[in-house]
Amino acid sequence: MKLLLDTHILLWAAANPKKIKPAMRKLIEDESNTLFFSAASIWEIVIKNRLGRDDFQVDPRIFRNALLDNGYQEVPITTEHVLFVHDLPPLHQDPFDRILVAQSSIEGMPLLSVDPAVIDYGGTVITDQ
Repeated sequence: MKLLLDTHILLWAAANPKKIKPAMRKLIEDESNTLFFSAASIWEIVIKNRLGRDDFQVDPRIFRNALLDNGYQEVPITTEHVLFVHDLPPLHQDPFDRILVAQSSIEGMPLLSVDPAVIDYGGTVITDQ
């Protein structure tokens, strides 16, 4: 199965996998699954790292390379994704999370997230709750 990981799940998987509940961690560790990350997650890390956020203290270039080196595949942001965001209900205002929901829907891969506002979109979102 193809799985798109949201930004916090990516960061936790790399630095502190025990933060991820066992059922979701099992999905991530299952070698039959293909793991994806969004260009939006790297963009979010860049912005929040520059703002000094404690939970984003990682070098985005090194992090991206590590993801690729560990078999993750990158999902670029396309205009199709952006236009899908336009039609999403206003359940969540975070632009990074909204583009991840759009990418998940368009690319037909579940989005792994623990963000309650993202989970409200339902559909292809997998949560650890």
